[in-house]
Amino acid sequence: MYEWTLQKAAAPAAEAWLASIAFIESSVFLVPADVLFVPMALAKPSRAYRYALTATVASTLGGIAGYYVGHYAYEEVAKPILAFYGKLDTFDQLRSSASRDAVLLMLVTSGLAHMPPIKVVTILSGAVGTNLWLFIASCVAARGARFFALAWALARYVSGFAISWSAAWVCSPA
Repeated sequence: MYEWTLQKAAAPAAEAWLASIAFIESSVFLVPADVLFVPMALAKPSRAYRYALTATVASTLGGIAGYYVGHYAYEEVAKPILAFYGKLDTFDQLRSSASRDAVLLMLVTSGLAHMPPIKVVTILSGAVGTNLWLFIASCVAARGARFFALAWALARYVSGFAISWSAAWVCSPA
């Protein structure tokens, strides 16, 4: 997985891979988009915000796909996905007991910190009938906050470190 990630992060189509992983992660995939986002932003800190925007948009679109799976195809698609990840029992408990406000709170926490996994919450949001526009706004805010905060930190500290390190190396007397 490590080699695959580095290979995709360095490929000319890295941004397309990032968008694909961010999209799929929000609806069915287990691996977070960060595994591509971070190496890409480290390699090109000047593009960190662009990558954050790509990841935010693709993740939100993937979340909408997960929402529709939960809303329109729970029995046919969502149940097998949740069973595959061993989350079906937990999901059913959440679905029967969680209020719409609690689902929105889970959407924000999963967008910021993957707790609970975003794919579970996007499907849950559709299954309980969360307002679609509120769902989209929550996805954009939570996922955007996480990706743009990472972009800011990587662009600020990595590029600053690289500049100061290269200046020290160039100016060293040896």
